[in-house]
Amino acid sequence: MKEIIIQEKDAGQRLDKFLKKYFRAAGTGFLYKMLRRKNIVLNGKKAEGKELLQAQDTIRVFFSDETFEEMKGAVCKDLSRSNDMLKIYGKAYRELKDIKVIWETDDLIFLHKPAGVLSQQDQPESISLNEWITGYLLAGGQSVELSHYRPSVCNRLDRNTSGIVIGAKTYAGSRLVTDMIKEHKLKKYYYAVVEGKLQTSGSNEDATMDHMAGFLYKDRQSNQVTVYHDMAEIPKEYRSDVSKIETNYRTLEHKDGFTLLEVELITGKTHQIRAHLASIGHPLAGDLKYGGHPYRSPDGSIKKVQMLHAGRIAFPQLPEKSGGISGISIECPMPEYFW
Repeated sequence: MKEIIIQEKDAGQRLDKFLKKYFRAAGTGFLYKMLRRKNIVLNGKKAEGKELLQAQDTIRVFFSDETFEEMKGAVCKDLSRSNDMLKIYGKAYRELKDIKVIWETDDLIFLHKPAGVLSQQDQPESISLNEWITGYLLAGGQSVELSHYRPSVCNRLDRNTSGIVIGAKTYAGSRLVTDMIKEHKLKKYYYAVVEGKLQTSGSNEDATMDHMAGFLYKDRQSNQVTVYHDMAEIPKEYRSDVSKIETNYRTLEHKDGFTLLEVELITGKTHQIRAHLASIGHPLAGDLKYGGHPYRSPDGSIKKVQMLHAGRIAFPQLPEKSGGISGISIECPMPEYFW
């Protein structure tokens, strides 16, 4: 018999999900059979698998040593623990040099992602912020148990959008942030440079933002979206696939035929800010995909990518056990080339 003590970082998971990750070589049917036969018990009692684990829960496993190691052995052979994957983590940490750590806790890490860096891999051979996070943690000697959880980003930014990305070091951190995003409790603010003079009622930081609502349709083949302002505008064949979107924005400054906006992303759909602003005749500077034109930045360089920067994230008031992020606001200044 072997015992597994649940740590704080693994709390909140369903028992069956935890067992599947812990015993990588075991099939789902085998694990449920072991639960039914009480070869796997939770806190000394028979379990179904749907129980939510708490810190210090005890899982007792009545396998032979050979079966235990065989079922768990895939963890050691898994790509996440292989030399090849460890090399990729190290490569990402070495090569993606412009990523900056803004702040971190035991469960979360807040990063400044520069434009040009992927949040997640788009091809097996590519490197992204996901691999960088693990490489950073390993290089700093922080505890990373890849057999149970692989650190990853919680909020994705387009490759050419810069700004704050939240990374989760632990499952507990990932679940906390993911739930807040799903429930629209996490406030996300962006800086955007748009073409033309866009005057809003929110002309200073104390003013109320203007509000836009609409419907977004994504063409998955082209990875491009279309925004409709009214349901009647939407072709009938698209109506079942559209998502409602909401975007707030206010004018901060005007200069040389461009407007600097602060944008609050209320719903978070693919290319939402880019397409929503383009739909009212003010595409992002440099965003050729959605009708923008090359943008000459203050440093003299010509930009052919969207001028969009995730500048601030604000957390709501949370219960005491929230890892020190209750009510805080994380900021990331816009790049010098921006405005």
